[in-house]
Amino acid sequence: TLIAEICTMALNVRDLDIIAYGEAYALQKQTVEKLQAGKGSETLFLLEHPHVITLGRNASTSSLITSADVLRRMGVTVVETDRGGDATYHGPGQLVGYPIIKLEPARRDIRRFVNDLEEVILKLLSDFAIDGRRHRVHRGVWVENRKIASVGIRIARWVTSHGFALNVNTDLAYFTLIHPCGITGCQMTSISRETSATVDMKIVKETFTKRFSQFFGREPMTDAIEHEVGAHG
Repeated sequence: TLIAEICTMALNVRDLDIIAYGEAYALQKQTVEKLQAGKGSETLFLLEHPHVITLGRNASTSSLITSADVLRRMGVTVVETDRGGDATYHGPGQLVGYPIIKLEPARRDIRRFVNDLEEVILKLLSDFAIDGRRHRVHRGVWVENRKIASVGIRIARWVTSHGFALNVNTDLAYFTLIHPCGITGCQMTSISRETSATVDMKIVKETFTKRFSQFFGREPMTDAIEHEVGAHG
């Protein structure tokens, strides 16, 4: 309908491949500042990070349960960040998404945006025949009592940043270095573990883009999807 067409906004989708956390954060910050100033376009960054543990604003020192020496030997860096949430791990085989969008008045609620991101991930999982759910206490997306995706966001002047981390083909052993999201004994899972198959990350990215765009009423700029060849960290 005409109303639907008017409400649909363009979404620039950028595939950053594997990129260091600091580089991706700088891109986010630049994009957020432009959008806050009424310039630039809404952007969905899709990527993987090299091994890194990020500590959100609510992180407890007890969430990191591994010594600095062990982390160094394993090639895992630790970064403090300004998103909400506690400690989480990012690494190869995990899809990380950073949607930088300006929330319209009807969606200007932090809790609602977290719920909305969780809902998009639940819809994506259903496309892979995985029955995801919400936890009655903890944020993120779960399969029974196993956590498959984390959500940690920041909203400033109603422009979103940070986002989600979905375990696709992730080496789940790295989560033993922390109490994931501050939850002692938290069991993690992935799409590949739940389906007993290695999953094509490209298909997961395309599925998320489709589900996110539908849910938020955006039009993905498929002719402008960029693959950042030189952005490896």
